Amino acid sequence: MSSVASSGGDAARRRRRSTVALKESLRDLRNQLSLLNHQVSARLALKDVDLDCLELIARNGPLSPSALARGAGLHPATMTGILDRLQKGGWIVRERDPDAADRRAIAVRAVPGRNGELFRLYSGMNAALDEICEEYSEAELELIADFLRRARSAGTAATGDLANS
Repeated sequence: MSSVASSGGDAARRRRRSTVALKESLRDLRNQLSLLNHQVSARLALKDVDLDCLELIARNGPLSPSALARGAGLHPATMTGILDRLQKGGWIVRERDPDAADRRAIAVRAVPGRNGELFRLYSGMNAALDEICEEYSEAELELIADFLRRARSAGTAATGDLANS
């Protein structure tokens, strides 16, 4: 075997190992973030799914309950219980949607004053991420952000495929 062919095979093996290591790191990160979110949920006396929905509302709100259910991948009937718990806890309010054609339409929005509790609980992770990001150049951060956006899009597509099969 020529050294060119051998080096090509070595490069392919290294690339496969790097790809596998990256996927394993993403799974490890997903698990660790899940554990962190579970700890935050427990401190706030919320269910994990409640925290997920609160994040969607805070980032994308105000939202209709049906739009929130679609975004969270949950059945609308399940969403009613989640919204009841979040409202009872003072995390969200339900208001008439002034932009909707149907006067009965409701919009859900996060209560702004409550964000401080969430920021405090995530402050350790946010500070650690700031330190990690300091070690990368602007170009490297842009590359990482692009990778994560593309990985999220792939996850969205895979989720849709599973939901539709």
